[in-house]
Formats: sequence, C-alpha cells, structure tokens
Amino acid sequence: MTWTGGSFGSTGQCVLAPNADIMTLDGTNTWVLRNPGSSRSVVVDPGPSITAHLDAIDAAAGDVSVVLLTHHHADHSEAAREYAERHGCGVRALDPAYRLGSEGLVEGDVVAVGDLEVHVVATPGHTADSLSFVVPQDHAVLTGDTVLGRGTTVVAHPDGQLGAYLSSLERLHNLCGEQGITTVWPGHGPVIDDALGALDFYLAHRRQRLDQVREALRDLHAVAREGGGFPHEDLPRAIVEVVYADVDPVLWGAAEMSVRAQLAYLTER
Repeated sequence: MTWTGGSFGSTGQCVLAPNADIMTLDGTNTWVLRNPGSSRSVVVDPGPSITAHLDAIDAAAGDVSVVLLTHHHADHSEAAREYAERHGCGVRALDPAYRLGSEGLVEGDVVAVGDLEVHVVATPGHTADSLSFVVPQDHAVLTGDTVLGRGTTVVAHPDGQLGAYLSSLERLHNLCGEQGITTVWPGHGPVIDDALGALDFYLAHRRQRLDQVREALRDLHAVAREGGGFPHEDLPRAIVEVVYADVDPVLWGAAEMSVRAQLAYLTER
C-alpha cells in the first residue's frame, strides 16, 4: 500500500518526510498533535534536516509549544534542535544529549498543551532511550520504531536489548488493554487500527525468531563438532543465512544486528 501520511483522530497529523529507503520504509513519520480549534501544537520526531520537510511541518503545526523525541536515531532526531529553534521552544527527550532546554522526558510524565495531554511511557529495547507517547483522547499510542506500521523493527545490539524490547511489547499490550488504546501511530509506515492485534503479532514473531535462532545454533554447533567449524565471530552471519534465508539479502545487515541481540538474550538465560 502507498502511505503518504494525513490526519488521524481528533489531534493527529502525520507529515511524511522525504527520506524513504530500505530502513525507513516510506520515510519518517513526523507527528503534529493539536486539539481542534487550538493554535498550539506538539511536534514529535521532526525527522531529517530537509528544509522542505520542516516547512511542511510548519504548515501543519501552527504555534509549536514543544518538540518531543521517541528516540535518538538520526532519521527521527536530526532536525529536532534546528526545528525547535525556529519556534523558540524546547526539545524534550530521554537522552540529555538530544534535549534543548532543561526539561527531559521520563516515564510517567504528562506533557500538557492546553487541553491536549501526551502521556510518556518508557519502552526501551529498539534503543535504550525509546519512548512511546499515549494520546488518551484519541485512544492512540505513538510508538516511534518500537512498533512499525508495516513489517517489524530492528533491535540493534548493543544499544538495542531484546529482553527490554520484549518487556516493552508486553507493557504496551497491557496498557492498550487497560486503557482502551486501539490505534498505533508509528514512526514509519501506515497507522495501525488494531493495536492489540499488532502487538500480538510482534510478540509471536519475536518468539518464533528466537526458536529459529535456537534451532540454527544447534545445527551449526553439530556441524562444528563434525569438523566443519567456523570462526565464532562469523556465527551471527551464519545464523542470518539460515533464519533469514527468505529475506532480501540487502536487509541481512540489519538482520545480523537483530541476531546479535537474540544471541545476547539467549546467553543471559
């Protein structure tokens, strides 16, 4: 399907950045959150430093009160300071290195702009500083790269940690059930209208991949015992070639990062 952004719920406007590639899908979703009738907005993940994109955000955003970051990856954060300086506002993020101003973001914070509330949820795993943002009045959650609108995300070891990621998926699942959150507004790809279904899929997919990695490990160790060994540093790529054989090889580099996270997780168990 073609994804171009647009308006969602009563508060959400997605401005799609022109930075599409194999890792960003259609591009980075910059989210503008604003109550109907209000001139003040919250901008989430201004994305890449592309003047035309920042101008498009301006057209949707009006008076920007604050910029929020879901995490530090450049396709989400590169233009944050530049964009905030346009509007004389701050950048709030979990990682102090990406803030502009004295205010950060932590679990449990509520960012209020007029009657609009954005509730901060810690969801580490894709990165150590990953956050999600709940917009209660739209029963929506902005997930950054924790949950994508299409496909699955990379847990890039060592900053990405699979144990933390699985816990974050479980937490989001519980949160959606408890608070009636129905919609995912992701950092890439289209909006998901079945939040619980998407999280069920993500959890099942990760468990399936772990089972496949365990099986590949057993087979590769059996080969090594029979004299067909290979250097330990080649193990992640060898697993990718088995477990991700059905994936376009152009994505194997990203898959190898996930495999390293999976191996670290299994080693800890």
